[in-house]
Amino acid sequence: MMSVPVLASGMTPGRANTNAATRLQPKRHIQRPWLALLLLGGSLLVPTPLALADGEPAAVKVRTLVKAGEAWNGTRLPAYPKGEPEITVLHITIPPGVQLPMHTHPVINAGMLIRGQLLVTSKEGARLQLKAGEGLIEMVNQPHYGTNNGNEPAEIVVVYAGEKGKPITVLEPAAGKAP
Repeated sequence: MMSVPVLASGMTPGRANTNAATRLQPKRHIQRPWLALLLLGGSLLVPTPLALADGEPAAVKVRTLVKAGEAWNGTRLPAYPKGEPEITVLHITIPPGVQLPMHTHPVINAGMLIRGQLLVTSKEGARLQLKAGEGLIEMVNQPHYGTNNGNEPAEIVVVYAGEKGKPITVLEPAAGKAP
């Protein structure tokens, strides 16, 4: 007995199918894989917007506020901690005329002043005046404080790259008081 090959469409080569239902069915079989390919993988064929050199879509604007291996006062940043990482993001609002207490940060942190102005002063006297829209990389393990020397609340968002269970800010003992 001779076997006749059957095509993926269900039709045999060299033979015409005269049954109308049989002629319609192979078309559905052909369309379904094509439709599945279109629905599942066809999105890969859809053109995407042009991209900028840094990989962002053309409509997205990226501005680096600050990028460095040292704090705003020029001191080198320490190595990251070896324990379990814990990232903290704070939105801090400082009323006009308010001076924060002297403090240190035992972890690397960076921030962006989103409103107002802020004067950061180190214990040694180094100063940094920030305006809205500016960023800074904070000093690590060096006493400093901030003062809102403007007429409106100063708002800063700060990101701390800390270690789980350890503080991100340590207040300095007040002058004249025992630690």
